[in-house]
Amino acid sequence: MRHTTPISRTTRLARAAGIATLVVAAGLAGTGTALAHGSAAPAADQKVDGVMVVAGNSCSWTNGSTSAAAPNALTVDRTTINTPGGNLACGGGIAATLNNNPAFTFDDAAGTARTDLIDITGRQSFISCRYKATNIVWDRDGTSRKYINRAFTATKASGSFLCPGSVTTPAGDASMLFR
Repeated sequence: MRHTTPISRTTRLARAAGIATLVVAAGLAGTGTALAHGSAAPAADQKVDGVMVVAGNSCSWTNGSTSAAAPNALTVDRTTINTPGGNLACGGGIAATLNNNPAFTFDDAAGTARTDLIDITGRQSFISCRYKATNIVWDRDGTSRKYINRAFTATKASGSFLCPGSVTTPAGDASMLFR
C-alpha cells in the first residue's frame, strides 16, 4: 500500500489562486504572448491565435474564428476556442472554458482595442472557478494585430470556496493576435 502525504489547506488555496489566475488569462489568451501575423495578413482569415504563460503553466489555441477582420468590431466564437470544436489546451492539469463570445472594438488611431466581457471557467481536479472581467483595454504591438492587455481585475462569479474572490492580471500577462 502506498502512503500519500496530505496536502495542506494553504497549498490548496495557493493552487486555487493559481488556477483562477490561469483561467482568467486563458480566456484572454489570455493569461502571455500570442504569436501574430503582421498587418499584411489576409483580412479574410478572420482568426485569432493565443498563447499564455501564467505561474509556469501554458495555455494556447489556434484558429479561433471571429465574426469580422480586425480592426472592424468583432466577436470571438467560443465554440472554435473550446474543445471539442477548438483546441484550447493548458498545462499543469488545468482545463479552461470560455463561457461567452467576447466582443472587441478597435481604435486604430489610438492603437487600442477593448473587450466588453470575458467569462471564463477553470477546473483543476475537483476545484472549479468562474470569473468575469469587463471593459478590458488592450494595446496594439507596433503595426501588427497583436494586442497586449493592460492590468485588469476579474471577479469570481461562482465556484468553490477555495477560489479567490477576485484575480488581478498584470499588464502584459495576456495577449491576442488577430489575423
